[in-house]
Amino acid sequence: MRNVVGRIFFLTIGAIIAGFSLDGFLIPNKMIDGGIVGISIMFNYLTHVNLGLLLIVINLPFIFLALKKMGKLFVVYTIYSISILALSVNFFHNIQVTDDLLLATVFGGVVLGIGVGLVLRNSAALDGTEILALRMSKKSGFSIGEIIMFFNVFIYAGAGFLYGWDRAMYSVLAYFIAYKVIDIVMEGLNESKSVNIISDKAIEIGNNIISKLDIGVTYINGEGGFTGAQKKIIYCVISRLEVTKLKELVHSIDPTAFLAVENVHEVDGVRIKQKKAKK
Repeated sequence: MRNVVGRIFFLTIGAIIAGFSLDGFLIPNKMIDGGIVGISIMFNYLTHVNLGLLLIVINLPFIFLALKKMGKLFVVYTIYSISILALSVNFFHNIQVTDDLLLATVFGGVVLGIGVGLVLRNSAALDGTEILALRMSKKSGFSIGEIIMFFNVFIYAGAGFLYGWDRAMYSVLAYFIAYKVIDIVMEGLNESKSVNIISDKAIEIGNNIISKLDIGVTYINGEGGFTGAQKKIIYCVISRLEVTKLKELVHSIDPTAFLAVENVHEVDGVRIKQKKAKK
């Protein structure tokens, strides 16, 4: 029950933030978001039908596409989030934070990304385009991102004819900013890195990583492609702030050691939680 209440709280906050971004920054400056939200904004401009109502009506067919794939709970949360978004754009109607196009683009994208990111992080969506893209990707062979981009090309082209091409380009920039902020909200600022270390002194390096950096390691048995020699590969996950310290430690023991560092989108586990608790 506590998890459900917490999730509903963040869905509500996220949808309200997204609605404020649309009304306070984008719509008054004739800019749009991508997907169904963008279509709804343009229909509202052309027909003067209530924007909140359009957001619900146009999204509904796409939401029910998610019943089979995403489950009833996702659909319920999504309907709730879109309903709050619809109420928010009506509540914040006629509120304009700034008429400076650059400020509206940057801050509109940031605030929108925070709102949408909170909703996505709590197992819901504010736009049916992603749901449609998910279904189409299974049959067409194209990725979800490629399908969404395909739809948005036509949506922003429509915005160009409707509002002018400069506003369409500002809209694309706001969408790009929002997309990046969504990633930050979803993954957090504490970006993790996975590291693979190949060295003839793997055990010594591994022991020093554990004792000096308080980082858990895993040994993986490997074989050299050229020599056929058996080697141990050290695998560990660290924060981006620990990368430099790790490199210095490894190269102080074996200057010829090979390191491969990669981004990790999400990390979970007992060891990680224990380390966070110590901090």
